Amino acid sequence: MNKIVAGTRNAGKVREIRQALAELPFEVSGIPDEGLADVEETGVTFSENAILKARYYAQHTGEYCLADDSGLEVDALDGAPGVYSARYSGEGATDATNNQKLLLALQDVPEEKRTARFRSVLALAGPDGSLLLAEGTCEGIILTEPKGDGGFGYDPLFWMPAQQKTLAEMTVQEKNAISHRGNALKVLKQKLQMQLQPK
Repeated sequence: MNKIVAGTRNAGKVREIRQALAELPFEVSGIPDEGLADVEETGVTFSENAILKARYYAQHTGEYCLADDSGLEVDALDGAPGVYSARYSGEGATDATNNQKLLLALQDVPEEKRTARFRSVLALAGPDGSLLLAEGTCEGIILTEPKGDGGFGYDPLFWMPAQQKTLAEMTVQEKNAISHRGNALKVLKQKLQMQLQPK
């Protein structure tokens, strides 16, 4: 295994994964734009969706494939949008419409009750049927208006009290150091390092 296909067409995610695993002897690439349909995420948990995607892409590329499912869990909304984070505002959802819907849902919620977390589950599936899972979270507060123009998704609304900025105001390196995907990638990296050690 010297190649890992990241099961995403999101260049930002591929970049994050490549940086996080830079010290390991793997070449990380995204999935090809042509010839591979997107996987329907029919799972009801992040783990189920991550495994679905990783196994599908591993089977169709013949390579080890790393897929993640992640999303935002807002306490005042009983954990919503959760697994529906990417399509929270319905068919044809965009980052802007999702953020808009979230702000509307929380318009009467006071700051102390706007706690939330990003959760990420990574699944690394091999063409041989092997599977490795890693999970990470990142705690924060949902702002009443977006701040920052970096990142993607809900990053401009996700305030990190310790850092005194949103995820969208951080560099890729800063975000990787504390983000849910960054934390899950650290766990995955440790597991891979253990597997790479000579027996």
